[in-house]
Amino acid sequence: MDRPDLDDDETGPIRRITDEVSPSPARGASVKPGTPGTPRKPARPAPPEGARRRADTGPQRVPNTGAHRVPGADKRTDTGPQRTARRPDTGPQRAVRRGDTGPQAVPAKPRTAKKPEPEAGHGHGHGHGHGPAAPASKRVRLLLIWMLAPLALATVVGMIVLYPWGKPDPTSVVPQGTPVAANITATNTGPCLAQGQVQVGDQTDPNAKPCLTADLTMTDGPASGKQLKLTVPIEPSTPRFSAGDAVVLAYNGGNAGDPASFQLVDFQRGTPLLVLAALFAVAVLVLGRWQGLAALVALGLSFLVIALFILPAILAGENPLVVAIAGSGAIMFIALYLTHGLTARTSAAVLGTLASLALIGVLSAIFSAAASLTGLDDSTSTLIGSLGHGIDSRGLLLAGVVIGALGVLDDVTVTQTSAVWELRRANPDLSWQELYRSGLRIGRDHVGSAVNTLVMAYAGAALPVLLYSSISGVGLGSLLGSEEIAQEIIRTLAGSVGIVAAVPVTTVLAALIASREPAGYLSSTTKAVPSHP
Repeated sequence: MDRPDLDDDETGPIRRITDEVSPSPARGASVKPGTPGTPRKPARPAPPEGARRRADTGPQRVPNTGAHRVPGADKRTDTGPQRTARRPDTGPQRAVRRGDTGPQAVPAKPRTAKKPEPEAGHGHGHGHGHGPAAPASKRVRLLLIWMLAPLALATVVGMIVLYPWGKPDPTSVVPQGTPVAANITATNTGPCLAQGQVQVGDQTDPNAKPCLTADLTMTDGPASGKQLKLTVPIEPSTPRFSAGDAVVLAYNGGNAGDPASFQLVDFQRGTPLLVLAALFAVAVLVLGRWQGLAALVALGLSFLVIALFILPAILAGENPLVVAIAGSGAIMFIALYLTHGLTARTSAAVLGTLASLALIGVLSAIFSAAASLTGLDDSTSTLIGSLGHGIDSRGLLLAGVVIGALGVLDDVTVTQTSAVWELRRANPDLSWQELYRSGLRIGRDHVGSAVNTLVMAYAGAALPVLLYSSISGVGLGSLLGSEEIAQEIIRTLAGSVGIVAAVPVTTVLAALIASREPAGYLSSTTKAVPSHP
């Protein structure tokens, strides 16, 4: 019989729901058009099956009910995210999913969901940057071992040869006194009187400089707990002490009851420094977590290298520049590998840092000699006077340049190697020339900020010298050519040239090493994350 309820209306042939369902013929049976139970021909052409599938996923989808479920529909293998296995089939296309062979029937082939394949490139899989770097292939590991093993061995041998084995620790020939802690209980400003003198009358010399008389309580040392009174001249270059200050005295080893055995020299600063150090450590750990902890350990080991190797070797009379290069190499190996891991990209950063340090050392040596720099500033002169013997003051200047540039170089080289490795993993088809050009474009943005950081750091450290030179009354040329200013200029420019050169040097090394990674190996170590539908 006719099915008027199946007539098309303005909603289309596939959007209408009937209250009864005619029994469908057996799968594979032939049905003639016009027989009962056969869908009537629609007034307009039915859309293609693929288009209907895409259109059926909108908000007008009809919920499935048991009365309209097609037998056998639950056994189909159609499991894609947009499948409509449980949607009731209405309209002329219903026969397609029940196996009908009417005029509009198109055999439906069972389909299975296709498993997404890992992607080697960037694409939509996001296969990089979501986890730790994949280990290098055997080919790259062997290449890096052959390149870095001689450098690491030279660093270790240099430290062994330069260390002052069996030599006594140097001491200052100028008495410095033993530090003793004390607290100021009261202060008084008045004329400078020697111990035992008493001022008579109110008349004082108007040109005489006042002195500060401080009452102190010793908190350690040979006179711990005893009261002491010291007189300190008030000069523009002396600190301003007041009641309640925790101060440091210099004890010369004489009679502990005699105030002449002590000298008021400085404030106690241990507590604020410890609090700031703790705040710094907490900030690094909160942000960096395990990598932050590794960075703190590396920082501590770097200070140990400076305190236990660089300082004793220079004080023993070794060449300061050679000592600084060996010590910087050790610091670099420890800091980079401990912080960033024993990976191929870290090894490339080590190579770039070593090459840049060598360039900085060579440039500093050439131009300090050409400018006739002696390195004899106030600090160096005080050091030589305390040692009682000469020291290579120019080498000490060069050593400071190398050590000062090491921290900024680490930042630049690690950034460049990471950029090159990610470019290679994103597109394994890139040649080393293409990797170099792409990495260099990234590095140009980093150079400006790194150079500015180094210049501002040196300018801040030399600020008193700059202020003193600016009021000296000499011309700009003489000012820039003075020993103190010329040292800072060469220190800044040589370090900046090394930082600028570190970008292309590190980038080309990283590109050559990364291009040695087989493309298939990169694909196998890249875990793709499926895209969101």
